[in-house]
Amino acid sequence: MLRATSVKSSGSWPLAEACDSVVLDFDARHRRRIAMRGETGVEFLLDLPKTVPLSHGDGLVLEEGGIVAVVAAPERLIEVRAGADVDLVRIAWHLGNRHLPTQLLGDCLRIREDHVILEMLTKLGARTELIEAPFDPEGGAYGHGRVQGHEHHD
Repeated sequence: MLRATSVKSSGSWPLAEACDSVVLDFDARHRRRIAMRGETGVEFLLDLPKTVPLSHGDGLVLEEGGIVAVVAAPERLIEVRAGADVDLVRIAWHLGNRHLPTQLLGDCLRIREDHVILEMLTKLGARTELIEAPFDPEGGAYGHGRVQGHEHHD
């Protein structure tokens, strides 16, 4: 079986040269070792030395030659904008307080669809819209690209 043993970061290689692509949601883009099948049928083992967060446009380098492109899959998300009487920073604080992975887009935020959080956002005065789009949340200060749990200290 073909093996992908390293990753080229997005923008560091010509995407047009990809021999295949894998479409992965946010959770599936955090891998070290897993068998994969590309969109056009290339089967390979992702076999990295350590778990890495993969981003849209990254390339999985096959030992035998060739690169498989990583494509971020669309996911069901809530796009959040500030309402008339609330600012986006306050909304972001509430999302962060709940340790929710959040994508920061300047004038709006994106989180995974969650009916409980949607209700909270509505009560906070946010304007929300359910969308499908790739999800690429901000990495946590300690997660180095991924939000990870941590302990609270007094």
